[in-house]
Amino acid sequence: MLALALLLAGGAATGCGGRATTHHKPGTSHEQASGSVGTLLTATDATGHRLREVPAQGAPEVEVTVRPDSEDGWNLQLAVKNYRFTPDSTGGAALPGAGHAHLELDGRKLARLYGPWFHLPAAQVPEGAHTLTVRLYADDHTAWAVSGKPVEGTAQLTATATAPGQAGGHSHGESPAPAPAPTSTPAPEQADRTVAITVRDGKVSPAPARTELRRGERVALRVTSDRADTLHVHGYDKELVLPAGREATLILTTDRSGLFEVETHESNLVLTQLLVR
Repeated sequence: MLALALLLAGGAATGCGGRATTHHKPGTSHEQASGSVGTLLTATDATGHRLREVPAQGAPEVEVTVRPDSEDGWNLQLAVKNYRFTPDSTGGAALPGAGHAHLELDGRKLARLYGPWFHLPAAQVPEGAHTLTVRLYADDHTAWAVSGKPVEGTAQLTATATAPGQAGGHSHGESPAPAPAPTSTPAPEQADRTVAITVRDGKVSPAPARTELRRGERVALRVTSDRADTLHVHGYDKELVLPAGREATLILTTDRSGLFEVETHESNLVLTQLLVR
């Protein structure tokens, strides 16, 4: 009986698929997790993610510091306590004091963060005073919470109409219209790398992973979706209309270093991550 108990305990810890996935699992709930970390509440945060309540003592904490970048925009530093970033297990079970963060500008999600530093381009911030919010999440996408409130940090930021490329400056209005995106397949010489992605029945093929690129490379994102949607490249603020059942292509010059998510707006699927060095 002891041997059987140990065997069952080991199976529960590992889970059906063994190692946690690194992407969303279509058809499964983000709140599903093995083990019992904290208390899953019925309440949600402003973006609809359920809260995972933990005691105040030893709970995750985050503070945000914003510094102007000498070349463009701002650099954000996240000072966390009782918490660690775990990008390799995103989409898996909720583990104590682990996960990722979301960055919001005036309540609008800008990016998902997997580490303590993030570069915010000036092009993503309209002129005026704004509030940046960084909220901590578990690997299963539930929001860590204390006393019914999400664990988050805020900072104030003011963008002025300085010359494009200078810290704090911007070169567009409040609601810029995205430039028309090409929908035809590019010739091979138009891009250094091509990433072909198919979305069907809420599933991404091949499974989302990191695409490593050198700064200055041109990458073609060639996407075919079975339903109408919009592709968005975080960090570069590029969008591409995805017509149902037709291939669409966005060619992007990777002129910024960092980790940038490519996802869909309507279905909220992560398609890939561009790691630019």
